[in-house]
Amino acid sequence: MNNKMNNRRDFLKKSLIAAAGVTIIPRHVMGGPGFLAPSDQLTKAIIGVGGMGRGHINYEGTRLLAVCDVDKNHLKDVLNMVKPEVQGYHDFREVLQRPDIDIVHIATPPHWHGIMSVMAAQAGKDVWCEKPMTRTIGEGKRVVEAINATGKMFRLNTWFRFKDNFYGLGTPVKPIKKAVESGVLGWPLKVTISGVTGFNWKFYWVGKPNLAPQAVPEALDYDMWLGPAPEKPYNAHRVHQTFRGYWDYDGGGLGDMGQHYIDPVQYFLGKDNTSPVKVEVDAPQQHDDAIGTWRKITYTYDDGCQIILDGENKDKNAAYIEGPNGKIFNGFKSDIPNLKELIDRMPDPEPQITTFSESVRTREKFALNEENGHRSATIVNMGVIALRLGRTLEFDPVNQVFINDDEANRLINQPMRGEWQI
Repeated sequence: MNNKMNNRRDFLKKSLIAAAGVTIIPRHVMGGPGFLAPSDQLTKAIIGVGGMGRGHINYEGTRLLAVCDVDKNHLKDVLNMVKPEVQGYHDFREVLQRPDIDIVHIATPPHWHGIMSVMAAQAGKDVWCEKPMTRTIGEGKRVVEAINATGKMFRLNTWFRFKDNFYGLGTPVKPIKKAVESGVLGWPLKVTISGVTGFNWKFYWVGKPNLAPQAVPEALDYDMWLGPAPEKPYNAHRVHQTFRGYWDYDGGGLGDMGQHYIDPVQYFLGKDNTSPVKVEVDAPQQHDDAIGTWRKITYTYDDGCQIILDGENKDKNAAYIEGPNGKIFNGFKSDIPNLKELIDRMPDPEPQITTFSESVRTREKFALNEENGHRSATIVNMGVIALRLGRTLEFDPVNQVFINDDEANRLINQPMRGEWQI
């Protein structure tokens, strides 16, 4: 009896569908390979669309709903590049008020990264932030606290710890990590980051002292562009493509490339939960506003591991990694026989979530998140502070303060202008 009833139901169902001329087609077939219906897509806003922000208009599994910039020309240009449904904003706070936006991508100059990341998390948004994560160590601490308090997901946008060839080094990071973890190099290790080992420090990011005041362009809201930064007269060299040359907004070539270059080192050395205990600098005296160049920066951990930033490419024979038992050079060349065969037998590193949309959907931390991202940003910012003060600094990686140095500690939490506080 039950079989007859089931057969009858199936027959009636098929008959009704045929009579109505209905063909049931899966949603992904209608949209083509990889299609996601709008209701299944994560929604996104981009804050800052003068440069890097434009490169992330399309991101898998997301639908762009809003863009924001304090320069009317930037905003006009990008609105001509996107779908009509995308709305443009001048004030990022209006973007954060929208309940229909899941992810906020912060692509502003670094002096805005900390404040915007905290405010976005508090507004219920998951955060994708450009590097450096923050311009100061204190702002990094506030971001970590805000993400932990709100339970939001955070991605820092440098990816070399988990994919692609690592700049001019000529190899991805994975085999380097396997070599380190194998113990074949010995311990402690010294890592040299220079043009010789495949890394350009971009010393064209320097500022100009004593800039002459200029009229602010009509299209730019300079007061909003400055935001928390000190109020200084407008000059075109302070903003947009050349802002990295001024301490108020970034840290020159170190600020631009430091987290790209140093974060993977932190990862393969196993230092994601700590910081160096000392930073030494060899550099000309820095101007109090305009950033200059440097010759060498040396970071030392409590176990003796070191990261050397060789700005002059002085060591022409530098190994990328050097340990008591062997070296790895540019191109993954080594003085250790059969190194590649050895690491091929090593297990791969632990899996990581490397697609931010997956992190947002699963609520599992992204590979480079607020915690390890803050630690690698701290290394950059330790170097910035040592350069500005022109001396060696001792650091407490647990409490994240400099030891017996009030002047250095004042640069951990720097004053913010007007209403902008975190």
